Amino acid sequence: MPATAVVVADKDTGILLVKRSVEPRKGEWALPGGFVELSEAPDQAALRELAEETGISGTIDTLLGVETNNSATYGTVLIVGYLVIDYAGVPCAGDDAEEAAFFPPGVMPPIAFNSHAAFIDRVIDRFFPSFSISKAKQPL
Repeated sequence: MPATAVVVADKDTGILLVKRSVEPRKGEWALPGGFVELSEAPDQAALRELAEETGISGTIDTLLGVETNNSATYGTVLIVGYLVIDYAGVPCAGDDAEEAAFFPPGVMPPIAFNSHAAFIDRVIDRFFPSFSISKAKQPL
């Protein structure tokens, strides 16, 4: 099952996370993202999900990579990660999100999915090199 995740990075405010309002991992923090719809390109899905969950619009800067998560419902979920640094709007919780907020790398909450933590680690390496990348990693 194809899905996307978006790391919105801002050198002044940190990384944008959403608190999930749905299972799996309801109540935990994750990156904005979700499933790719039929006839939709992954990059389009990523930006659609970003807008739906956070009210933020943006432009994809780069592909961060591809990760997988095991899912009891879908088997394996293939997650395509993207970086957004050029964005507009103020985060507000939307579809599938209780909250949306920026977190500096040093005070990030535990991350719900290992795949999301891996994408965050790559961005921390690039934008916030003074922080240990292991701070974002959390077990599934």
